[in-house]
Amino acid sequence: MGSGQGVGPPGEAQALGARALRLVLDTNVLLSALIRVDSKPYKIVHAWLDGRFELVSGEAQFEELRRVSRYEQVRRYVAGAEIGWLINRIRERAFLVKRLSNIDVAHDPGDNYLLAMAMAGEAEYLVTGDKSGLLALERHGGTRVVTVLHIVLTLKLR
Repeated sequence: MGSGQGVGPPGEAQALGARALRLVLDTNVLLSALIRVDSKPYKIVHAWLDGRFELVSGEAQFEELRRVSRYEQVRRYVAGAEIGWLINRIRERAFLVKRLSNIDVAHDPGDNYLLAMAMAGEAEYLVTGDKSGLLALERHGGTRVVTVLHIVLTLKLR
C-alpha cells in the first residue's frame, strides 16, 4: 500500500469495490487547467473533481504550486487565489502522500518528487506536458508517464 491517506468521497469505481484509477498530474498540467478553461488539462481536472479518477498529490506539489505562483509569467494568467482554491480542493479530495522516497532518475531534479509521489501513491499514470524530460522516461516502476492527450483519450473526455 502507499504511504498516504486518501480523503473525500469515493469515486464510482470505489463504490463498486474496485480501487479508482490513480493519477499524478504534473504541476504544469494543473496550472494549464487554471489558465485555459477550454483546454485538455481543464477537462482532466474536472474529470477528477467529478470522481472519474483519484488524484495523487502531496506537500511537495503544494510547495511547487506556491513557488511558481510567484513567477511573473504565471501571475499574468493565474491569480494567487485560484492557486489557493486548487490547493484546497486537492487537500480535501486527493490521495495525499505523506512520505516520499529519495529518487534521482529525472533529467530535471525538480521532477523527482513527481515520480516519488507516483510510487508512494501507487499511481497508474503520471500525466505531464514535459516532452523533453519526464515523458522520455516512459515509465517509472508501475507508473506510466504519459501526455495529457493520452489521458483525455483513456478517460474518453470530450
